[in-house]
Amino acid sequence: MSSIYDRIGGTAALTAVVDDFYRRVCADPNLAGFFARVDLDHLKKRQVDYFSTMLGGPAVYTGPSLRRVHQGLGITRRHFDRVLRHLTAALIVAEVPDEIVDQIVEAMSPLADDIVGPGLRRNGTRRSGSRIWVWTSTFGSSAGR
Repeated sequence: MSSIYDRIGGTAALTAVVDDFYRRVCADPNLAGFFARVDLDHLKKRQVDYFSTMLGGPAVYTGPSLRRVHQGLGITRRHFDRVLRHLTAALIVAEVPDEIVDQIVEAMSPLADDIVGPGLRRNGTRRSGSRIWVWTSTFGSSAGR
């Protein structure tokens, strides 16, 4: 069976989704401030690599952990949920099949433990490291392990 990366159209499709996703996020007044001084071109490349790694593509994400990147930014669960809505919209516009959109969004939800600031988590649990294992175990990829 082909990977989700292949089924959604590979790097070209991921790049289009990531471009649309960041256009939406940066236009959202509740999220734009998080990206005011960010090199978006660099961030988009890392995001494409991250998604490629997690969805069974050829790229290998070698950047810092999600926890490290988002530490101290004051991201709340509300922010995280808005980001997921923008990602969902970008995937739908790219004509990713609904069942794959659902799988991706479902696998993203546990990433909140590493992205949402301390004391703001839904269940109060604290885990260390990255959630790459969530993606790889969900999609069966060995990349990123």
